Amino acid sequence: MVFLQLFLMLIVILIAAEVFTNALEHLGEKLGISEGVTGSIFAAVGTALPETSVPLLAIFAGTSNMETNHEIGVGAILGAPLMLATLSLFLMGMSVYKSRTATGHLRPERTGLVRDLNYFIVAFLLAAVALYIPHEKDLFRYMLGFGMVMIYVVYVWQTIRASKGLVAEGHATEAESDMFLCKVGLPNNMVVIVLQLLLGLLLLLAGAKGFINGVESAAEILGISALLLSLLIIPIATELPEKVNSILWIRKGKDTLAFGNITGAMVFQGTLLPAIGIMLTPWVPRKEVLIGIVLTLLAAVWLRIMASRKGGLRVWHLMLNGALYVTYLFIVLS
Repeated sequence: MVFLQLFLMLIVILIAAEVFTNALEHLGEKLGISEGVTGSIFAAVGTALPETSVPLLAIFAGTSNMETNHEIGVGAILGAPLMLATLSLFLMGMSVYKSRTATGHLRPERTGLVRDLNYFIVAFLLAAVALYIPHEKDLFRYMLGFGMVMIYVVYVWQTIRASKGLVAEGHATEAESDMFLCKVGLPNNMVVIVLQLLLGLLLLLAGAKGFINGVESAAEILGISALLLSLLIIPIATELPEKVNSILWIRKGKDTLAFGNITGAMVFQGTLLPAIGIMLTPWVPRKEVLIGIVLTLLAAVWLRIMASRKGGLRVWHLMLNGALYVTYLFIVLS
C-alpha cells in the first residue's frame, strides 16, 4: 500500500506539472517573451514545483519526526540539481541520439545557457561552503542564505532584460497546443491562464504532501535512511516533468526551450532551496551530501566548458553527465 501511495501521488504530481506548464507556455506567448525566459524561468519554475514543494512541505509541515523531515528536505534539495545536471541532460541527449548521432550538434541559444550555468555553479559552490559553517554562527548562515536568494533575483532580472533582443532574433515563445481549460469551452485569456496555473499549483501541493508521507514509510520498509531515499527516489520521481518536456522540445528542434527548462530549474533549485536548507535544517557535510554536490558541480562545469567551445555542444557530451550519475549510484549504494 505504501508503494501504491507513492505511485498514485506521482501520477498526481505529473498531471499537475503538465497542467501548470501548459498554462505557462500560453502565458509566455501572450506576454511576447523569448524562449529563454519561458524555458529558463517560467517552464523551469513550473516543472520544478514538484521537487520544490516536497522539501518545503517536509520542513514546514511534514511528519511528526523532525529528524526525518530534515533528511527528506535536505535530500530533495540537493538531489534535484544532481538529477538535472546528470540524468536529465543525459536522457534528453539520448532522445535525439538516433536522429542526430553521437557527434550531432545541440543548438541551444548559447548566451542564455552559459548564463544559467554560471549562476548555478556560483550558487552551488556557496551551498557547499555553507556545509562547514558552524551552527552557532546563525548570522553567517542567514546572510549566506539571503545572498543566494538575491543571486536568483539578479539572474531573473538579467534573463528578462535579454528577452527583447532574443525575440527580435526569432526566439519568441510559441505555444505548441491549446490550453487545457480552453478545450472545455473556456476562452484563452489571462483570467483562464491564471485559473489553470492555480489549479496546477493546488494539485502539486496535494501530490507532494502525499508523497512525503509515503517516503517515510518506504524508508522504514527498505531499511535505509530517509536522506538516502530522498536523494535518490524523490528527485527521479519529481524530475520527470523536466525530462519529458525537454525530450519533447528537443525532438521538435526547440533546443533552447529544452535546455532552458533544465538549466533554469538548476538555477532555481541551486539558489532558493539551498538557501532555505542552510537557514532551517542541519546543513552538515554527510558523505552522501558531499559526493552529490561534487558530482553535480563537475557535471555543470563540464557542460559549461563544452557549451563555450567553438564547436558547440554535441550529443556525446551529455553521455559524460549520465556517467557521473551512475558513479554517484555506485558510490552511495556500495
